Amino acid sequence: MTLGGKLAKLRRENNFTQEQLAELLGVSRQAISKWESDAAYPETEKLIRLGRLYGCSMDYLLLDEEPREPEPGESSGKKTGQPEEVIVTKLDPRAIYIERTSKKKIGNLPLWHINIGYGRVARGVFAVGRVSVGVVSVGLCSVGVISLGVFGMGILGIGAFAAGLAAIGAISVGVLSLGAVSLGVFALGASALGHFSVGAAAIGKYAAYGEVARAAIAIGRPDADGTLFETVNKLTAGDIETVRSLLDKTVPWYLAIFKKLFLLFVK
Repeated sequence: MTLGGKLAKLRRENNFTQEQLAELLGVSRQAISKWESDAAYPETEKLIRLGRLYGCSMDYLLLDEEPREPEPGESSGKKTGQPEEVIVTKLDPRAIYIERTSKKKIGNLPLWHINIGYGRVARGVFAVGRVSVGVVSVGLCSVGVISLGVFGMGILGIGAFAAGLAAIGAISVGVLSLGAVSLGVFALGASALGHFSVGAAAIGKYAAYGEVARAAIAIGRPDADGTLFETVNKLTAGDIETVRSLLDKTVPWYLAIFKKLFLLFVK
């Protein structure tokens, strides 16, 4: 029997209506209904209060299966001297979680929220969970101003897969992108693709620098292919001045900061 089924059974056995139980626990009737239909799960505090109210243990509530009663005429292990039947139980992963919330709030968000469990979302200024949303967000899948996770998305996104204005990850997508595979306006990585690219294999719209370079301005060692400028040799002072002049002529003004950043790598 699921947790919801047990809660519904215990409520009826104790002669509570959903409205009465909701009032005792300080929640809405809809919350009780969702718990009993397994559409949502009680917080740890509420689960403990339910156990005390119904006089049952947390093991009873959280274990997915109950011991089987002997069939009529069937002897138990104790009477026959045989070992008792081993009842294998399993925990319902949806009913097990850890949640802690700061009492202090900033706006509508708690200062910090830790919510780790199946299908649960952590939301706070500082959020930690499997799925987390916050100013600073940490989780398997995280979204925030600063985001750290397997999947990280934010102004600063850090993760195995990262996306953001600045993205750092094995695979990263961002305005400023750093990763093994990197895509961005300015991309830095083993394989880099962007307006400006720096990497072992670099492909850029305006400029590329790497072992293999493909762009309007291509600087590669030992392979370069450029439409305006290309070299496989060490840049001379004259070459750097040529590259600077070509960038000034071809790069739009709003990308000037990335042009300057690229020049730092080729000097």
